[in-house]
Amino acid sequence: MTQSICIITGSTLGGAEYVADHLESCLTAKGFEVKLFNNAELSDIQSQQTLIVVTSTHGAGELPDNIRPLFEALENQPLDLSQMKFGVVGLGSSDYDTFCHAVDIVENALKAKGAAQVCDSERIDTVTNFEHDETAERWLEGFLEKR
Repeated sequence: MTQSICIITGSTLGGAEYVADHLESCLTAKGFEVKLFNNAELSDIQSQQTLIVVTSTHGAGELPDNIRPLFEALENQPLDLSQMKFGVVGLGSSDYDTFCHAVDIVENALKAKGAAQVCDSERIDTVTNFEHDETAERWLEGFLEKR
């Protein structure tokens, strides 16, 4: 049986989508079935067992517009996601005091619904790290080992 992993993105300028595309390629090469959503809805994720969220932080520490409705819906629904394991890759600029705050929003929202975080989130500082794909790929190895 092929293992399935769902990836969703929160992206404003496309950086998180590029990283998610790279992770999808890595997982597919390893034999995983991957579902990738750039505008995920609650119905896309609520039955998933393994979820990876790749998101940037927008504005004053908020989720990007394409993922905000999903997390607002998640917050307002009485869901049990205890079957789900998840991990988060965040992109942000350390020039802001809300550096990768969207990661915290995602972690808290999923944990509040019973989902289990597999490993520490990867927070990529776009000011000093220009190897986003490689950094995310290294994180993915740890995520796969621990899930």
